[in-house]
This record gives sequence, structure tokens and C-alpha cells, in this order.
Amino acid sequence: MTQPLRVGLAGLGTVGGGVIKILDTNAALIERRANRPIEVVAISARDRSRERGIDLSRFAWVDDATQLAARDDVDVVVELIGGADGPALTLARETLDAGKSFVTANKAMLAHHGLELAGLAEIKGAALKYEAAVAGGIPVIKGLREGAAANVIERIYGILNGTCNYILTRMEAERLPFGEVLADAQRLGFAEADPSFDIDGIDAAHKLSILASLAFGARVDFPHVACEGIRAVESADIDHAAALGFRIKLIGLAAAEGGALFQRVHPCLVSLKHPLAHVDGSLNAVVAEGNFVGRLLFQGRGAGEGPTASAVVADLIDVARGEFGPAFAMPAARLSKLPPADQLAHEGRFYLRLTVADRPGVLAEITAALRDAGVSIESLIQRGVAANGGVYVVMVTHSAVERQVRAALSALAGSDSLTGAPMMMHILDF
Repeated sequence: MTQPLRVGLAGLGTVGGGVIKILDTNAALIERRANRPIEVVAISARDRSRERGIDLSRFAWVDDATQLAARDDVDVVVELIGGADGPALTLARETLDAGKSFVTANKAMLAHHGLELAGLAEIKGAALKYEAAVAGGIPVIKGLREGAAANVIERIYGILNGTCNYILTRMEAERLPFGEVLADAQRLGFAEADPSFDIDGIDAAHKLSILASLAFGARVDFPHVACEGIRAVESADIDHAAALGFRIKLIGLAAAEGGALFQRVHPCLVSLKHPLAHVDGSLNAVVAEGNFVGRLLFQGRGAGEGPTASAVVADLIDVARGEFGPAFAMPAARLSKLPPADQLAHEGRFYLRLTVADRPGVLAEITAALRDAGVSIESLIQRGVAANGGVYVVMVTHSAVERQVRAALSALAGSDSLTGAPMMMHILDF
């Protein structure tokens, strides 16, 4: 019988339990596809006594997860602990340093330490696999690293956080305010008790930095991802966007422009004609545009037990087959160190929502500020009353440089005509 691939599993939460269930349920199929059995032999978690609905007595228990790396009966370690540093990073370093392959769903760790870990894996002849770290069960990592390997990727963008997409979808469908939908999402388990990583765009930014590295052959550069979440999106914005033929989505966008790396997570208006406008609920979707393959769309469930565990097991199958290619599609030493792009030089159309006093001369003041900044208006609507009694003025600009649009808003900042903070969102025009 072929020697099985022996797995040490760190983390027995929802995804860890899902990995064991898949390996049990689909054991015969997985063995045929991997050309050898894949077996969990040792496990580690914070709470040994917790009931997980799985028979764990057949596995060796390790109290300190980092000890999995040193066990002679473990060939590959799966890390599902989470966290950019701490035990997860220690386990990653020790596993790879021991020449053993490492599978993880930890996007935060890869965003902060991916280059180091990729280099260590290459030196030690081990695999570093992380399909589950971005977009759950959607095979976007493999698609970029292998399927689109012959293409220059011109840009990559998409909906990378299911929690934000769920909130925005319900705000639109049920005409509910952000705070009410967030509270309900927390109650239902779609959002954490502290939802900051999701709703402030940090989770999406971690994922985007990984995708940008794969797409453009660049070093992972999370610190330079410009990040804006959805806290400031109001129900009125969703209504105005719908009236203009758009939906609001939290979009992560990366492009290599003029030898620099542009990376941004921000709420965008997406045309109803674009496929991303119809990705609803907790689904994720990623679009990659290659110079020969054209537009590729990856869509599916971006989180949860089944999809994420499925991606982990797919990586284990690759390890069992001996597929040990470089983690970021090319050797770590060949990844370019691209400088961050000037975010304010970005050009496109913009959505502006201003809450203003209902009196003569206000529109003239606003249009004069835009004119002086060199920004022209494509369309303008005035509808709805804000909670503070001000009225909404909503504009879509013609194509403009972001620096100009922000200059116009700065010029208006001290005006007593504005009764609330302005809202600016980009329009996805490709």
C-alpha cells in the first residue's frame, strides 16, 4: 500500500472540523485523486474538552500546536489557528524549517509574512499552500498561479468579504440602515462581535495584497493597501445608486500601473450591467483581466465550513501529489519590489453625496467648488431629506483625477451650507 500523507491539524473550529469530515466522507475519492491516502494523525486546539461532533479519540492530541512541526509521524501541518503573528507564525516557521509542507487559511499571516514564509519553503524544499486564505472555496489562487500563468494580468478586483456583501445586500433589499443590519448579522453569526476587520475593509485588504502578488509578480505589500470600509454608507446612498443604475459593493482593486502597485479596498458603485453587481449575500467574486485570456470571473461561497475546508483539502491533495511550486507563482527572489502608486492620481468617475441646507445659492456654491478644481458634473439629482433635516444633493462626475475631486470637497469643508460630512465613492468603469 502507498504510504499515506500524514497530517497534523492545528485548530478545531468550524473549518478544522470540516477538514476531518471531508477526509472521512470522501476518503476513497481523495485517495484516488491524490494517488495515496491522506490521514490526520495528530491534532491540537485550545479546548480539549469541547464537544465537536467528531470522534477525536483516534488522533494524537498535542497541547502545544507548535509541537506538531517536530513530530516524526507528521508530513504536513495544517494551520487553522488564525492571527498574523503568535502561535500561527511560530508553527509556520518551525514546520517549514523542518522541511515539512504547510497548509493554511490564514490570510493575515500571509499578508504580513508571506514573502518570508515563501522563501523559507523554497530553501527547505517544502510546499506553502493557502488556497483557503482567499475567497474560501473559490479556486482563485490556483486559477491565477496555474490557469492564467501565461498571461500578463492587467488588473484584478472583486468582492472579497462576505460579511460586507451580506450587509450591503440586505440594506438594499430591505431598506434597512447599516447599524440595524450589522446587529442582525452579528446575531446570525455572519459578523464577529468585533466586526472591525470586516466592515473597515481590513480582511479584504489582506486578501487583496495576496492576489496582487500573484497577479503581478510583486512582493506582498499589505501596508500600502489603501483601505476604506462601509461604515459611512447610508441607505440613502443605496437608493441614489439604484436610481442611477448602480449597486454599491465593497471592492478590492489592484493594478500594476507605470511600474507602481495600486491597491485599494473601498465601496464602489457598480453598474447593473457588470457581473459583480449581481453577486449577492455572503458570496465572493474575483475578476482577473489577462492580456490574452480576457476577463476571468471566479465566483462562489467565500467562507464557511464546507467551502474553506474543501480548499484546505484540495491543497493537501496537491501536497500528496508532490506539487510543490513556488507559493506566489514565481520564486520569492524574483518577486518585484514595486513602489506604491499615488492613490490620488487615480482617474475615473465619482459619486458624491452632499447633505446641505435647503436654501438658495447652495448648488451654485457646490458647482463653483467643483469647477474651480477642474471637475465637471455628468448628472445631478436632489432628492430625499436627511435625519438632520438637510437635503441630499447627489452628483456623478465626468472622469476626473481623484486629487481634483478631493480638492473640491476640501474647499467645501468649512461651508455652513453643508450640514453633514460628504460621501465620495468611486464608480467601477471597467
